[in-house]
Amino acid sequence: GGGAAAPERATGTDLILHELATGNELNIGNVADFQFNKQGTWLAWTIDANEKIGNGVQLRNMATGAVLPLDNEKASYRALDWNDEGTALTCVKGVEDKAWEDKLYSVVAFTFSNGTLQKTVFDPREDKSFPAALTVSPNRTPAWTDDLSAITFGIHELKKKKPNAGPPNANRGEGDAPPVAGDAMRGRGDEPERPDLVLWHWQDKRLQAQQQVEEGRDKNFSYLCVYRVAEKKFIRLADEALRNVTAAPKQQWAIGNDTRDYELMSNLDGRRFQDVYAVDMKTGARKLALKKAHSVFGPSTDGTQLLYHDDGHFWVYDLANGQTANITAKVPAVFWNQEDDHNVVKPPTQPLGWTKDSKAVLLTDGWDIWQVPVKGGQAVNLTGNGKRDQIRYQQRFRLDPDEKGVDLSQPQYVRAYGEWTKKAGIARLENGKVQTLMWDDAAYSGLVKAKNADKYFFTRETDQAYPDYYVAGAALKDAQRLTTANPQQKDFLWSAGAKLIDYTSAKGDKLQGALFLPANYEPGKSYPTIVYIYEKLSQGLNNYTMPTYNGFNKSVYTSNGYAVLMPDIVYKVNDPGMSAVWCVLPALEAAIKTGVVDKARVGIQGHSWGGYQTSFLVTQTDAFAAAVAGAPLTEMITMYNSIYWNSGGGNMAIFESSQG
Repeated sequence: GGGAAAPERATGTDLILHELATGNELNIGNVADFQFNKQGTWLAWTIDANEKIGNGVQLRNMATGAVLPLDNEKASYRALDWNDEGTALTCVKGVEDKAWEDKLYSVVAFTFSNGTLQKTVFDPREDKSFPAALTVSPNRTPAWTDDLSAITFGIHELKKKKPNAGPPNANRGEGDAPPVAGDAMRGRGDEPERPDLVLWHWQDKRLQAQQQVEEGRDKNFSYLCVYRVAEKKFIRLADEALRNVTAAPKQQWAIGNDTRDYELMSNLDGRRFQDVYAVDMKTGARKLALKKAHSVFGPSTDGTQLLYHDDGHFWVYDLANGQTANITAKVPAVFWNQEDDHNVVKPPTQPLGWTKDSKAVLLTDGWDIWQVPVKGGQAVNLTGNGKRDQIRYQQRFRLDPDEKGVDLSQPQYVRAYGEWTKKAGIARLENGKVQTLMWDDAAYSGLVKAKNADKYFFTRETDQAYPDYYVAGAALKDAQRLTTANPQQKDFLWSAGAKLIDYTSAKGDKLQGALFLPANYEPGKSYPTIVYIYEKLSQGLNNYTMPTYNGFNKSVYTSNGYAVLMPDIVYKVNDPGMSAVWCVLPALEAAIKTGVVDKARVGIQGHSWGGYQTSFLVTQTDAFAAAVAGAPLTEMITMYNSIYWNSGGGNMAIFESSQG
C-alpha cells in the first residue's frame, strides 16, 4: 500500500492508411495524433504507446513511402500542426515531474527546406526568463509565424502535487494513524465527506452558475507567448494584466483585449466594452489603442491596422504609429443599423471584410456594398442600386476558404434580397459594376466554387420546393439540378402557395406579412388560420419548411387545411407587449381582407419571446379563438432575475438592451 500512481494509459490506436488507387492498406500502430500537410505530400503523426516506449513524432513521404523519425523520447507528444505552405511542423512534448500534477511541456518544431530538416526546441526548464510555476500548454496548438522566424504557443499554471498519504482505510500501512472514531463528517472509507456547497459572491464579475458552465474553458486557458528562433528569445505576450491576446496576420503585431473594468456591468446590462492594446510581437511591448471600445472588427490583412466602429462611424487604428482615422465621415451613406429596434445606440452594420491589399474595407449601409479606402480617397458604391431599388446586398459568398482578404481583381458573388418583393438572387461584382445573375421568387444559399474548375454549386428553394442542389458556370446560366432530395412530398398535401400582405402598424410603420395558403385552397373560400409571431417573419415567404412534430410547423398546418400568417413586428422601447398589439392586429385585419382568413377561426402561436407576445396579446383582444404560448416569458420581474442555465448567465441583459 505505498500509494504509487497507476501507470498512465496510452492513447495511441491503429491508424489505417488506405491507398485509393490500389486498395492497399498500411497499419501504423499506437498513433495519437496525425495530420497531412495541406498539399498532401507529407503525413505526420505522434506515437503514444504503453510505457511510452517508442513515443515520438514521425513523418511519411507520401510519394516514396519513406518514414522519417523527427523526435523521440519517453514523453507525451500532442498538438500537431502544419503551416499553410506545408514546409513547417509544430507540436508539444510533455514529461512527468515529481513536484507537479501536470506534465512539463516543451515546444518541438521543424522546418523543411531544400531537403534539409531543421529542428527547434523550446524547453521552459532551460530558459531563465520563463515564469516560475508555469509550463507550455498542450491545450493551445503551437504555430509557426508566416516568415518562420518565430513560434507562437500558450503557457498555463502548474498545480503542485499534494503530499501522498497513501490510499485510505483498507490499504493503510503499518505506520498510518487509525481513523478518528465518532467523526460525523466521515463517510465510506473513513474519508471526510465534502459538503455540497457552492459559494456565490456579490463581487464576482460572472455569476457562479456561469463560472461552473465555463469551468472547462477556464481550466484550459493559456497565455499567448512567442519564441523567436534566431534570437533564442522567449517573449510573454499575455499575462494576468492582459489575458486575452491574439496574433494579427503576419504576426508582427498582436491584439490584446481587457474586459476587467466592464465585465460585471456587461453581464448585467448586455453592453460589451473592452480596452484594446497593440502588442509588439518582437519585443512584447504593449500600448493602449482603444479605451472602452464596443465594436472591434479585427485587423487588416497585413496585420498593421485595426477596424472598429464608434458613434455611427467606422474608424481605423494604425498599430504602428497609434493614429486613428474616421473612414466613413465623408461617405454619403449611414453605417449604423437604423432599423435595429433594440435598446442600443447606433449599432454598427456588419463589415464584409478587408481587401487583400489592406488599402480598403468593404462596408454595407444595409443596402449597398461600399469600398472605403483607409488612407484617404474616394469611397465607391460597388452595387449602386441597392438603396434606390430597395434591394439589400446582404452577404458576400466566400468562394476561396483560404483567401487572405477580398481580392477585388476577381469577380465577387453576393446574395441579393428584395426588401418589399421578397425576391432573392445572386449578383456578381466585377470591374466596379454589379450584374444580377439569379433573381426570382425563391431563396438561394450555399454558393461554392470548384477549386480547379469554373463550376459553381448552390441551392435554390421556395415555400413548396425543397432546397435542392444545382451546378452552373460562372454566369450561373442554365443551371443543372443535381438532386431530388424530397420526392416523397408528392404523396402528401402541402400548400397552395404564399401571398405577401402589406399593412401599416398602429404606429405608422410600413410592414409585411407572409400568408401561406392551405392545401387544396379554393379562391373565395375562407379558412381557419394560425398566426405565428416572432419579431420580423415576412422574409421567410420563400423558405421551405420540413414537417416536424415538435412545436409550431407551418407545413403541418397548411397540410391539414389551415392558412398560416407570419407577420412583421417592430418594437418601441419600453412597450414590447403593446408593440405586438400595434403590429399583429393590423396584419390580421389585412389578411382577413384577402378573403383567405376566416376571422371567426383564428389561433395564435409563439415560442419564447413569441410566447410572451402571445400571452400578452390575448389580454388585449378577442381576435383569437385559441392560443399556444411555448416557453413564454410571462412575468418580467422574475424573468429579469432568472438564470439561463445553459450559459449560466442572468437574463437581465435581455431586459436592458435586447428584446425585453
